[in-house]
Amino acid sequence: MMEPAATATPAELAATPSAAVPARVNRPTGLWLPAATLWWRELVRFYRQKARVVGVIGSPIIFWLIIGAGFGTSFSTGAAAQGAAKQGYLAYFFPGTMVLIVLFTAIFTMMSVIEDRQEGFLQAVLVAPCPRTSIVLGKALGGATLATLQGIVFLALAPTLGIHVGFLQFWAVFGVLGLVALALTGAGFIIAWRLDSSHAFHAIVNLFLIPAWLVSGALFPLAGASKWVRLVMLLNPLTYGTEALRQVLYGASALPLSTALGVTAGFDALMLAIALWMVRGERRAGV
Repeated sequence: MMEPAATATPAELAATPSAAVPARVNRPTGLWLPAATLWWRELVRFYRQKARVVGVIGSPIIFWLIIGAGFGTSFSTGAAAQGAAKQGYLAYFFPGTMVLIVLFTAIFTMMSVIEDRQEGFLQAVLVAPCPRTSIVLGKALGGATLATLQGIVFLALAPTLGIHVGFLQFWAVFGVLGLVALALTGAGFIIAWRLDSSHAFHAIVNLFLIPAWLVSGALFPLAGASKWVRLVMLLNPLTYGTEALRQVLYGASALPLSTALGVTAGFDALMLAIALWMVRGERRAGV
């Protein structure tokens, strides 16, 4: 007769080597550690690509100098930007150029969403045991940090226009740039999420984001625009970020600072909410 199989005692089970015990899989992680990891990855990845860093700052500076010099003798800002009007069009165009740098940086950083999808990294992150909210936060905050830092670098040229930024004023500019950067990065994330081609991404950006910058008060003020253009500018969320930046730099703008900051913050929340909805929607769809 066969002997019955021996039953292991609790003490023997406790002494079993860990290799014999099935490992836990898909153990969920927290929200902020994956988000911080993706945030840091965006920073390292961007600054390793020197050509992008140069292009993000170099192109807007060229626009600023050429457009500023071309319109400088014939442009009148009106009462909407009295502080900048005394110093010429280059000073008026200065906040708009900072927003353009933020826009370019947001475009370049959110292209990483498409690149990560093509390389398979994004699929690996999507199946990882971490909240999908961390993907949106990591990408958006990483892009917003880069865009804000790039805009602050351009602020170093302010003394050439006679603009002297104090300590508190510097942090006010930093905060406004951060709000604008988060909004543009969120918009870039939304555009890039469903795309698998960088060419299609650039086409949509040129169709929506660049025209939004053109009618944001960066090139011409609200006061001097025709009625229908003024209406478009007031409906454009980017106008409020540009005017908030002009307010903290010069102390005067076409819109109250509280209104400009409120609309910009609301636009931030809307972009992040749509991005979260899109990412979570893929999970419900079984992706």
